[in-house]
Amino acid sequence: MAYRLSPASRLLIASAALCASVVAVVTAQRPTLLDNPAIAYSKSAPTDAIARLQQQLDSGAATLEFDEARGYLPSVLKHLEVSTASQGLVFSRTSLQVSHIAPWSPRALYFNDDVYVGYVKDGPIMEIASVDDKLGAVFYTLSQEKTERPTFQRETTTCLMCHNSAEVTGGVPGLIVRSMYPDRYGYSISSVGNGVTTDQTPIEQRWGGWYVTGTMGPQKHAGNILAPVLVHDVDNVKGYMARVDLGAGSQVTDLSDRFDTDVYLTPHSDIVALLVLAHQATVHNLITRAGYDARIGRPLDGDIDALVQALFFAKEAPFQAPVKGTTAFAEEFAAQGPRDAKGRSLRDLDLTTRMFRYPLSYLIYSDQFDALPVTVKTQVYAKIRSALDGEGTIATLANLSAEDRTAIREILTETKADFAEATAAKP
Repeated sequence: MAYRLSPASRLLIASAALCASVVAVVTAQRPTLLDNPAIAYSKSAPTDAIARLQQQLDSGAATLEFDEARGYLPSVLKHLEVSTASQGLVFSRTSLQVSHIAPWSPRALYFNDDVYVGYVKDGPIMEIASVDDKLGAVFYTLSQEKTERPTFQRETTTCLMCHNSAEVTGGVPGLIVRSMYPDRYGYSISSVGNGVTTDQTPIEQRWGGWYVTGTMGPQKHAGNILAPVLVHDVDNVKGYMARVDLGAGSQVTDLSDRFDTDVYLTPHSDIVALLVLAHQATVHNLITRAGYDARIGRPLDGDIDALVQALFFAKEAPFQAPVKGTTAFAEEFAAQGPRDAKGRSLRDLDLTTRMFRYPLSYLIYSDQFDALPVTVKTQVYAKIRSALDGEGTIATLANLSAEDRTAIREILTETKADFAEATAAKP
């Protein structure tokens, strides 16, 4: 009997073959964490936003509408409450669907606090990463072929070949934001910086291989540019990169002369959304790592310090000038609260010299953080409390002024009940 594979299945098989060179590396890592009985990543049923949406689809409580131009994308974003203003456009070929991605056909990425949705024009699938309270990042694909029963397919090995890396995600299923210098077809010539973008990454090293709309005064970044050559034409990568002006694409507000922006839900790749994305992906991975180690029974000291520093934006790369995006993302993001009696929120953006007005991450309100084992949250809250008291031993928290400490403490005390309890319990 002959079997026909769907386009999505053929894509996944081809991608698995393409990534075969890294299988040996991640296979060596996986048994130490993912297959531990306390985690059982592949065998555990997720309870994340996509799993909940699938339950609604199966029961008939929700339906996905098919759009002839963009498939299920608009309907999925609506159900997940993901704003189109969060759209970021990646033209480097760094996804499962590499054959459909190019500078003239970038991949679109949309996100909220716990879901990331990837869309490729004419691609057979959507790619989704959803943050599960205990499992961390869980990966799915959704066929872009119209069907009566759309089904999110959970992906493990195929996605984890890249998204479970000791160096990039901390050895847990995680999220990756990268920066690289692509050739004119979108293939990477070289990583920019260390290749992984966090809020500590210098601005001039961010967003290589991404389109970026927005302004930062004289500040340069690596977005919006590509090499006029092909990667195989570069004999001496180090020498070639030394001659490249990585800031040549800064201060772009209109992308219509680079590709057909009408294909996408918005014509933007908002710089503010990209700033938030890098911070958020990093903290999600650190929360996952701390949760894994606690459940497995591994030492937590390094995990706690790394998480607390990330929550406090320690060593955040400073801005040289105010940042202004090109969409309503900044306003929509800040409006979500919660707020204290003075109207302050950890989602309030600064965008003049740093990202946030009150430098403690809004992800402290996330379901993933709330689901951390008690041992982890107790230690994290103790470190936060010490830092706010000016007694912390983490030297990198020097970015906190006395005003910052007071405001953050007041906001947390009013808006985070278990933090207020922990603070009250201090001897």
